[in-house]
Amino acid sequence: MSFQTLEFLLFFPAVFLLHWSLPHRFRWPLLLLASWLFYFWWAPWAGLLLVGTTLVSWLCALGVHGQRGRVRRFCLLTALAVPLGCLALFKYAGFFASIAGAQLSLRLILPVGISFYTFQTLSYVLDVYRGKTEPERHFGYYALFVSFFPQLVAGPIERPEHLLPQLRRERRFSVRDLSSGGWLLLTGYFKKLVVADLLAPLVDRVYAGPGAALGPQIAAATVLFGIQIYCDFSGYTDIARGAAKLLGIDLMENFHAPYSARTIRDFWRRWHISLTSWFTDYVYIPLGGSRRGTARRCLNIMAVFLLSGLWHGADWTFVLWGGVHGLYQIGGILYERCCPARLPDGRWTAALQRLRTFALVTFAWVFFRAETVADALTLLSRLGTGWTTLPALLGAAAPALLPPLLMLVCLSRLDRLPPGTQGRDAARDMTVFSCLLAIGLGWWISLASSGTNAFIYFQF
Repeated sequence: MSFQTLEFLLFFPAVFLLHWSLPHRFRWPLLLLASWLFYFWWAPWAGLLLVGTTLVSWLCALGVHGQRGRVRRFCLLTALAVPLGCLALFKYAGFFASIAGAQLSLRLILPVGISFYTFQTLSYVLDVYRGKTEPERHFGYYALFVSFFPQLVAGPIERPEHLLPQLRRERRFSVRDLSSGGWLLLTGYFKKLVVADLLAPLVDRVYAGPGAALGPQIAAATVLFGIQIYCDFSGYTDIARGAAKLLGIDLMENFHAPYSARTIRDFWRRWHISLTSWFTDYVYIPLGGSRRGTARRCLNIMAVFLLSGLWHGADWTFVLWGGVHGLYQIGGILYERCCPARLPDGRWTAALQRLRTFALVTFAWVFFRAETVADALTLLSRLGTGWTTLPALLGAAAPALLPPLLMLVCLSRLDRLPPGTQGRDAARDMTVFSCLLAIGLGWWISLASSGTNAFIYFQF
């Protein structure tokens, strides 16, 4: 079941009405059953894997907290090995077999969301092991923490200290939550259906034939892909946060205007925030962080970004994408050490820094989007071709590019008018009306062609 399907549009209102009509003690069973139904809808066997992983991590966390010595270490290793083993089997078995020169006779289907809920269970067990959080002794609440349906399949990757208390706390219906949640749903569907799904064919056309694409087409398609993946993923996050908010639960913010970042480091503070913080807390800092000299710091950064690339997909394209971002980070550190003097701050300096960061991020998207490393290298090698035909290409592409550009203007309005903004009611009402109209048109266009596209991050 996906957010843009008719099934979800029937499923969620039913859950919403039942949730607020039931007493508090019956709400967690309702949400747990709804979450499992939401996930089992895709594939029952994947649902059994989710429940099994949940049970193992819950029992092992209790053992980690209550035992000492070898038993405690055994519980910790089991809690890490089982979910990571399942992730490795379903997601990386073919990749590592190809590296070893072997070929798997059995093709495994990747369970939706396994990368996300695996990291969520790992953070819980590790936090219990470190004494940062108390183990949850109620299996029902813990199972709901792992499988809460708004954020189950594509995040945000929640932490136990943030989500578990909210699931336990008695929640009261709030008109403010209704307004905020509805606004987030609106912006999320707008980003996904109106912007991301309309940009997808323009991007796919170029990346499907890398050998025939010209430089201006490659540059435009890659810029549009950067916008597409942002609207697709942040749109999912907005829908997830909005649905949770309507149920009285706050999920963490996962994006904060990433393309306005002035440095690559700043970009990663704004993009997929829950994943960045996860790798920082559970990989980068345990490796030593920045405490052991510049060389070790650079190695730690590269290790984190290579793992981040591998987390996104079992392919060398994702590993290279992560490696490129690791090189960006290392280059920034070395530049700061060699050239400590900073440019004078100002509007033009900030604009140039944002443009530079956007260009670097966009360059790396080539590896992320390309089907193979060979395709990525072909696209990069052809970037210098065809620029003399730019005026003709712009004229031919104008009808296709005009709707996305108009959508981006609307999107910028959405970003500037968050819920509860004082003194902007009239402007916000106009924006809401415009977005509702745009969503209707976008949905009609999508259904009139080949149906809506799945969220990009579902494959991870």
